[in-house]
Amino acid sequence: MYRDPAQPGGPAQRDVGYSSPGAAAEARRWASTLVNRNVTVGGRRTSMRLEPPMWAALQQVCSREGKPMNRLVTDIERQRVESSLTAAIRVYLLQYFSAAATDEGHRLAGHGARHPMRL
Repeated sequence: MYRDPAQPGGPAQRDVGYSSPGAAAEARRWASTLVNRNVTVGGRRTSMRLEPPMWAALQQVCSREGKPMNRLVTDIERQRVESSLTAAIRVYLLQYFSAAATDEGHRLAGHGARHPMRL
């Protein structure tokens, strides 16, 4: 296992289970960008960690569908087959926006053009 020398004495000093320094750094980069928020799912309060663009997309769906976030997340939870609620939310968002995509929308967004989409 890789032992992270970047933070002597800190929690990252422990064996983190990554096979290389690059893999550990990549995991830390993504982990540090997750935003934790509380939601109520089926009357039960829980916390979820998602990337900021996922939170923005979830809020956009709520706005478009006229649903409070707690209700939308509860609906996703009731229908999920993925291993976790956050995985189910990511899949839901991908399916939601994929279903709304049109050829014209792709053209206007510059998809398939010579320049790749900026993330």
